Amino acid sequence: MRTAEEDRFFRRLRTALGQAPDVSRDAKHLFAQGPSAEDLQMLDRIDKRSTTDRQALLERLIEAGRPINLKVVSVPDLAAASSAVAGLVAEKLPEWGESKSVAAWRHPLIDRLGLEEALARLQVPLRITEPIDPNAGRECDQAERDRQRAGIIASFIGVTAADFCMADTATLVMRNRPGQPRSVALVPSIHIAVITLDQILADMKELFALLRWDERYRPEGLSNYMSFISGPSKTAAIEATMVHGAHGPREVHLIVITG
Repeated sequence: MRTAEEDRFFRRLRTALGQAPDVSRDAKHLFAQGPSAEDLQMLDRIDKRSTTDRQALLERLIEAGRPINLKVVSVPDLAAASSAVAGLVAEKLPEWGESKSVAAWRHPLIDRLGLEEALARLQVPLRITEPIDPNAGRECDQAERDRQRAGIIASFIGVTAADFCMADTATLVMRNRPGQPRSVALVPSIHIAVITLDQILADMKELFALLRWDERYRPEGLSNYMSFISGPSKTAAIEATMVHGAHGPREVHLIVITG
């Protein structure tokens, strides 16, 4: 039970917010029970977006990525995307030591790239983050987590997919699922993300409209953890000098498959 003083405080607060001072304590009215007209318009616009419109969003994304050092490249198909990943692995040097290894998500899009074969030609080990068997038992579960963690830490490049990318801020949106830990995008020195053209959204409003109201995404909805990544890790905390890679990857590359 609230005290009389607490009731007076909440009445003043409601008045300041322009609400009736004696509104019901039921909080349901604070949360939307269905999509607004604006939400429905956005969902319709996304669903009917033409290839030309999607290409325009890609151009916006590339432009927004330049000042934050997000390196965006568009490729026509899966084979070209695989070659682009392999090219970066061949070109880039590890931050520590000379040996190279790559960590990658177990993800349908990443699986279709055929990275095992592409990296085998470079003699670079590929570590896939497999989903952990929930029935394996506590000791086996911890041993597998430790093994995967050690592999990710030892890798100089992490390869992931993403759920979406927002064009106006060049921001990757990634939800974590079994076999898709966020550490692959955060621990290695270089992060490579691969998406398709239809995963590019205009902005945050479109993202939340999809996650809340689109039947394809609503079952998973707003998960308990989502990563929003806008370019490489950076800080200017010391002498106002910009440094990349202070708390995460020093480079982020986005490969967009347009075909």
